[in-house]
Amino acid sequence: MLTIAGPIACEISAVILGPSCGADAEVRGIGITVAVKRPFAFLVFLLLASPVFGQRLPVGVIPEHYTLWFAPDLRAHAFRGRETIRVQVDAATSRIIMHAAELEFGEVTVTAAGRTQTATVTTDAGAEMVTFAVARPIPVGPATLNVQFTGTLNDQLRGFYFSQSPTRGYAVTQMEATDARRAFPCFDEPAYKATFDIALMIDRGDVAISNGRVIADTPGPESGKHTVTFSTTPKISSYLVAMLVGDFACREGQADGIAVRVCSTPDKHALTGFALEAAEQQLAFYNTYFGVRYPFEKLDIIGIPDFAAGAMENAGAITFRERVLLVDPQQASLSVRRTVAAVTAHEIAHQWFGDLVTMKWWDDVWLNEGFANWMEKKPIAAWKPEWHVELEEAQDTQTALGVDALTHTRAIRTRAGTPAEINELFDRIAYEKTAAVLRMIERYVGADAFRAGVSSYLRKYAYANATGEDFWNEMTRVTGRPIDRLMRSFVEQPGAPVLSIATRCSGDATTVTLRQARFVTAPNVPSASQLWSFPACFKATDGTPRCEMIERREQTFTTNGCHNVFANADSRGYYLSEYPPAAVRSLAESAGGLNPTERISLIGDEWWMVRAGRHDIGVFLDLAAALSRDDTAAVLNASESRLSYIGERLVADSDRARYQAWILRRFKPELQQIDLPGSVSDDENRQSRRATLLSLVGITGDDPDTQRQARALSERYVAVPASIPSTLAATVLKVGALAGDEGLYEQYVAQLHALAREPEAYYRFFNALPYFRQPSLVRRTLELSLTREVRAQDADVLVASLMELPWGRDAAWQFIITRWDALTDKLGIFQGLPGLIRSTGAFCAVDRAAELKQFFARHPVPSSERNIQQQIEKVESCAAVKTRQARALSAWISKQ
Repeated sequence: MLTIAGPIACEISAVILGPSCGADAEVRGIGITVAVKRPFAFLVFLLLASPVFGQRLPVGVIPEHYTLWFAPDLRAHAFRGRETIRVQVDAATSRIIMHAAELEFGEVTVTAAGRTQTATVTTDAGAEMVTFAVARPIPVGPATLNVQFTGTLNDQLRGFYFSQSPTRGYAVTQMEATDARRAFPCFDEPAYKATFDIALMIDRGDVAISNGRVIADTPGPESGKHTVTFSTTPKISSYLVAMLVGDFACREGQADGIAVRVCSTPDKHALTGFALEAAEQQLAFYNTYFGVRYPFEKLDIIGIPDFAAGAMENAGAITFRERVLLVDPQQASLSVRRTVAAVTAHEIAHQWFGDLVTMKWWDDVWLNEGFANWMEKKPIAAWKPEWHVELEEAQDTQTALGVDALTHTRAIRTRAGTPAEINELFDRIAYEKTAAVLRMIERYVGADAFRAGVSSYLRKYAYANATGEDFWNEMTRVTGRPIDRLMRSFVEQPGAPVLSIATRCSGDATTVTLRQARFVTAPNVPSASQLWSFPACFKATDGTPRCEMIERREQTFTTNGCHNVFANADSRGYYLSEYPPAAVRSLAESAGGLNPTERISLIGDEWWMVRAGRHDIGVFLDLAAALSRDDTAAVLNASESRLSYIGERLVADSDRARYQAWILRRFKPELQQIDLPGSVSDDENRQSRRATLLSLVGITGDDPDTQRQARALSERYVAVPASIPSTLAATVLKVGALAGDEGLYEQYVAQLHALAREPEAYYRFFNALPYFRQPSLVRRTLELSLTREVRAQDADVLVASLMELPWGRDAAWQFIITRWDALTDKLGIFQGLPGLIRSTGAFCAVDRAAELKQFFARHPVPSSERNIQQQIEKVESCAAVKTRQARALSAWISKQ
C-alpha cells in the first residue's frame, strides 16, 4: 500500500475534490490516505463506490462495537443471527454499506439522535456488500444498527461452516481473509477494528468456544437449548472472530497465570498433551521476549475435523487442522512433533503480530505472516535446542529464493483489492521471504537491539493498525540503524539479488570483488536494473568472519591471508552466492570448515546456478557427491531433493539406468551401514538420515532389493506399528508401495479406516497411496480423491502427489482436465485448488507448458493467477535446463 501524507496528500485532494485541503476527514479505501474536508464526503463516497475501487467499503461510517447472537442448527446446516453494531458516522448519510455474502435479511433498523428508522435492504452478491438505506439522513455522530439475518452452515470450509467427524457434526468458523461477511454483516476490512460481545444459543449438551471467556451459561430461551455468553473482546478485526459449537473436550493448563486449553473432538483428547506443553512454553516465552503481556484473557487451541488452512490465529481461540495439532505420545515422529511445535508457535506469535497490531490493509499481510514465521523458531530453539531450528531456517530461505528466482514472483508488498487478489498474497513471499529478510536484518543490528525495536513497535501500535513504514520507521528510531532503507529494498521490489564472488590472492592478502544483480532462472531474460541494500557476511576458510554493506553494483574489499571465502556466514543473508566452479569444488573439499546451515546454502545456491545455466550440472553433482557422507540429516536432505529432481526430470532415458547405478554406488553402502529399520533408541538425526537414504536408494535409485525389503517392513508395520521407528515409517510405506500390488494397496486403504482417529498414522498410509505404480492403482487413487472417503481438505494431496511422480503424472493431468469441475467444487478456489495448481509445474517439456497455457486460458482461476503463471514458468525453465544441461549431464554420468 502506498500511504501519502503531507503536501502530496493535499495535491491529490485538490485534483479529486478541488483546492480545499483540510484534516477533518479521510479517504482510506484506495490504498491512499488523503486529508479532505467533510463537505466533500459524498463526492468521495461516489468515487470510492465506483468499480475502479473493487470491493472496498466507502468511508464515513466506523464500527466501534458489535453485539452478536447466533443460533446454529447442526441438523439443518443453517444458522440464525442478530447483531447490534454501534458505529460513528463521520458525514451525514442516508445509506450504510457493509460487507455481506450468502446471507438473508430480516428486519433492519438504524437508530441515531433519538430516532429509529426501518431500513430497506439491497444486496450486491458480486461485490459481497449490502446497503441499508433510510428515508431521513443519519446525522454525524453515534448511531446503532440492529440487523436480523440467516445463513447456511456451508460445506466450503469458509465463514460459518459445517464440519463432520465420524460421529457428529460441528459448527465452526474460518474468517480470514474476507469471509467474516459470510457469518454476519460487518465492516470486513482489517482497519475497522472493534470490540465484540458474542453469544451462542446451542443444543443442550454441546459446548461453545469463542474469542472471550465464558461469562454466562443459561438454559434456553428455546426448548432443548442453552445460551453461552462470552466476555467482551479487545479491539480486533472482523477476520479474527471465532465461533465453535460441538462436543469438544479440552485439556487445561496455564502460562504466567493465563488459562491455556487444547481442545479436540472427544475421541482425540488423548492426543492433545504435546500441543498443550508446547503452547504453555511458547506463551511464557513470548511474554518475556516481547515485553508486552499476552493481550487476551485466555488462550484456546482447537483441532477441527475439516479445516482448509493449517491453522488460524483467531484472537484467543486458535483453530487448527487436526494433523498439525494432535500427537500420539507413543508413536509421534520427530517431523510431526516439530510441525506441531512450529505451527503452535507461529499462531501464538500472531496474537501479537496480527491480532494486537494488525496491518491496515492486506498488501502488508507480511507484517502478520512473515513476522510469525520469523518468531516461531525462537521459543522452539529455547525449548528444544537439540532440534537445531537454524537448519530449518536455512532450508526456508532456500525455498523463498526458489520462488524469487522466477520472473513471475512478486514484491513482498503487492497491491490487492478483491478477495481473489488478497488470498493470493498468502504465499512463500509473505511467509518465508519476509522471515528470511528479518533474520538478515536482526543479525545486522544485533539480537538485543532488534528485540527492543520490535517491543517498542508493539507497544506503540497496540490494539490498532500499522503499515510497513510504521514498522521500519520505529525500528530505525530505536536501533539507530538504517533499517528503513534496507527493508524498502526488499519489500518494495520483486526478486532477490545474486552476489557473484571473485577472489584474487596477491602476496598475503585476498581481494574479493562482488557484483550484485537480480537473479532469474528463465532463459533469455535480460537482467533487471535493480539494486538492493543489504548486509553480507563473509567467512574465510580459516573461520574469520567479516560483514560488508552491499549497496552498489560492484564492490571490492581485501582480507588478510590467501584463502577461499564463503559469502553467507551462518546462512543469514537473503541472497544467492555465485562462485567460480573451481571455488565450489574447493569449498566442497573443505566443507568441514562450514557449519551445517552453510552447507545447506552452498548446495542450494549451486543448484540455482545450474538451473540458471551459469554452471554445468557436473559442478553440482561433484558437490553432492562430496557431501554424500555428511552426518547431518538436513544437509543430506538438501542434496536428496535435487538429486531426485535430476533423476525424474533431467536425465535422458538413455542415461537413466547409469544415473540410478551411480546413486546406488554412492548411497546404498551408506544405507547398509546405517541399517534398516534401525533401532527406536537411535537419535533423531540418525533416524532422519536413514529415512533420507532410504528415499534416495529406494525411490531415486529405484533399487528392487531395497523396495522388497521396504515392502516386508511395511507389512510388519501394519501388523505391529511399534516395530518401525516412527521417523522412518512414512518413508518405509512409500518405498514399500513401489514394490506393492493390489493386496498391499488394500491393506493401506483398510488402515485409513482403522486409523481415522490417529491423524499421524492415518496420513502415513494416505500419503503413501500415490507410490503404487500400477496403472490400475494410479487410477484408483485418483478416483478416491473425489469420493466421500477423502475429506475436501485432503483431496488435492492425492492428485498433486501423483502429478509430482513420474509414473502418475500423465494420468493425474488427464484426471485434472477431465474432472476439473468436480475438483473445483470439492476443493474450493481459495483452499485446495491452489495446491493442485502448484503441482502442475512438475512437467518438464515445452509442449506441456503450452498445454497448461491453453487449459488455464479456458479455465481461469483469478485467485491463483500468479500461481498459474509461476507453474508455466517452472515447466518452461525445466525444459530449458534439460536442453542446456543435456550434454554436460550425459558426460558427467559417463565418467562415473
